[in-house]
Amino acid sequence: MTKLPTTLFTNGRVFLSGVRPGTNAGLHLAPTFASALLVRGTHIALVGDASDPAVAAARADPHTVVRDLGGKTLFPGFVDGHMHLMMMGQSLNKLDLGLCKSLVGIQTAIRAYADENPDVSRILCRGWMHSMTPGHVTAKDLDGLDGERNRAILIDTKDLHSTWCNTAGIKELGADEWADVPGGTIERDGNGKPTGVFNEAANITYVWPFLAKVATMAERTTAIEAAVAAYHEAGYTGLIDMAMDEGAWDALQALRKEGPIPMRIAAYWLVRPSKTEAENLAQVERAIELAREFNASTTPDCRIVGVKVICDGIIDACTAGLTEPYSHNGHLEVPLWTFEQLEPVVRRADEAGLQIALHAIGDATIKMVVDILTAHAASERRPRVEHIELASEADVVRLGEGRITASIQPVHADPAILRAWPKLIGEHRCGRAFAYREFADAGAPLALGSDAPTAPHTPLGNVYVGATRRSYREPGLETVVNPHFALGLCEAVAAATEGAAYSCFDDHRIGVLEKGYRADLVIADMEWEKEKLMQAKVTETWYNGAKVWSAED
Repeated sequence: MTKLPTTLFTNGRVFLSGVRPGTNAGLHLAPTFASALLVRGTHIALVGDASDPAVAAARADPHTVVRDLGGKTLFPGFVDGHMHLMMMGQSLNKLDLGLCKSLVGIQTAIRAYADENPDVSRILCRGWMHSMTPGHVTAKDLDGLDGERNRAILIDTKDLHSTWCNTAGIKELGADEWADVPGGTIERDGNGKPTGVFNEAANITYVWPFLAKVATMAERTTAIEAAVAAYHEAGYTGLIDMAMDEGAWDALQALRKEGPIPMRIAAYWLVRPSKTEAENLAQVERAIELAREFNASTTPDCRIVGVKVICDGIIDACTAGLTEPYSHNGHLEVPLWTFEQLEPVVRRADEAGLQIALHAIGDATIKMVVDILTAHAASERRPRVEHIELASEADVVRLGEGRITASIQPVHADPAILRAWPKLIGEHRCGRAFAYREFADAGAPLALGSDAPTAPHTPLGNVYVGATRRSYREPGLETVVNPHFALGLCEAVAAATEGAAYSCFDDHRIGVLEKGYRADLVIADMEWEKEKLMQAKVTETWYNGAKVWSAED
C-alpha cells in the first residue's frame, strides 16, 4: 500500500477564523491561531499545537516533510467570490490604460503600443474610465493612432460595461448592422450610424461574444491557464466566475480533457436581456441543462452553480438604477431589467435548484432585486446580490433577514477611483456608499471578490481596502471612504475564504483550515495589522496538498 505524502507545517501562525458566514464578528475580533498543521495526501489531517502527540509522531515519521514557516501566517486558500476567468486571462495581454489621465494620454499610450506591436491582429486595451474623457468620445478620437496599418482598436472600460472603438473597429464588429437591445445603448450620430461606443447590454450582447468568437480555442485556453497561474501567485485556490458563457465554458472543457485544472471553479451562467420572456428563459434552461451534467457531485472543481443577471450598470457611467436623479444632469436611469422581466427568470432558476446571483449597484435596483429574491428565491439556496454599492438602510436590513449573501468587492471602494462620485450623485448619497459594516451587522453573509479584471485581484489588497477604506491603487492617497463602514480584519479575511466558499456551496470542503478539509493553503509573510497589509506578501500557494506556486521558484 502506497503511503500518502505527508507535510507538517510548524513554527508559524495557522489562521482559524471563527467567523461563520452571517455572524457579526465586529471590528475588533482577535484572531485565533494554531501553531501546527498536518497534511496527509490531499486533505488536512490535523490542526493543533506543536506539542500535540500526533504532531510529534508525524515529525518522527521519516516520510514526513517538515516545513518550518519561520513565523509566517498560514491561511486557507483564498477564494475570489466574483471574477471573470477568461476575461481575466485575456486582459493580461491587453494594453492597460489605467494610469492615463486624459484623452491625450490614452492616445499617446495606444500610438506607442501600436508601433511596438506591429504583428497583433487588433489592438485591445483595458482600464478606460469615463472620468478620463469628460464629455463624449467617438471612434474619430482613436482613428489614425495605428497609421497605415489601421487595425481595429477596442477599449474596455475598467468595469467592462462599455467598449469604445475606432472606425476600423466598428467595421470589424459589424456594428452598422446592430439593432438596439433592451438595457443597452449603441451611441449613434444624427444619421443613426454607430459612433464607436457601446454600453451595458449592447456591449454584453454584441462585443463580448464577438471577442470570444474571434479568439481561437488555443487563445482561449491559454488565457484561462494564464489567469489560473496569476491567481496562484496571488494566493487563490478557488474562484467564482460571474459571467460564464459558451465560449469560456467550451475552453474550460477543452482544458479539462488535457488534465485537472488546479483551481476550484464555480460558475454562474450569464443571462443576457433579450426581447422576449421566452428568449430569457431559454438561457435559464441552458444553465439548468449544464448544471445537471456539471455539478458538485459529478465535477466538483468545475461546475455550474447558478445564473447571473446584470440588473443595472455602474455609477461612473451613470447607468446604475437610482431612486433620485443623478446630481450633475438630472437624469434618472432605469435598471437594465424591469421587475416584470426579471421575475420569471428568477422564479424558473430557483424552481430548478439553481442559485441566483443578481448584479445591483444603485439603490433602486438593489430594492428591486431584494424584492424579487425575497419573493422567489429560497434562502436555503443562498441567493446573492453582487456589488451592492449604494444600498438603503431598509434594504440592508432585508439582506440580513433573508440570509441573502452580500457579494462585495472592496477594491471598487478604493478612493482613487471614486473621485467623480460627489459630482455624479452628490455628497449626501456618497455617505451611503459601500456600507459593508451595516451588511455584517444586519447578519448578511459576506463574500469578498475582486471582479477581476476590472480591479486589482490580490486578496490581501482587497482585505486592506475593506478594513481600512483607504486606497490600494494609490497608497499615498490620504482620502478615506466612509470609515464607519469598515470591516474588521478577521471578518474580512473570513469573507475572502470561508465566506466566498459558503456563497457557492463549497464551505463543506474548502475555506477553513480544519481536519478533513482539502489542503488548499496559502503562506503569507505579514504582520497582523490592517494598516500593514500593503507590505504583506504571499510566498507559497498549495492546492490539494501540493505546492503550485512559490516566490522562490
